[in-house]
Amino acid sequence: MSMAVVGLITGMALGFAGYFGGFGAFLLVAALGAVGFVAGRFADGDLDPGDFFGTRGRSGRR
Repeated sequence: MSMAVVGLITGMALGFAGYFGGFGAFLLVAALGAVGFVAGRFADGDLDPGDFFGTRGRSGRR
């Protein structure tokens, strides 16, 4: 699926949430979409958990 289609679907979902559920629903859908995006990147192997939860530096020293 192309990124344009993914963007279209995401925009439509946020638009529906904002229209029917208000600003709170808009924020909830946006936050859950971001979590799903990061989880998908982990599943594809594009991100490592160490990118978020690792040490301070890349060298392994503190």
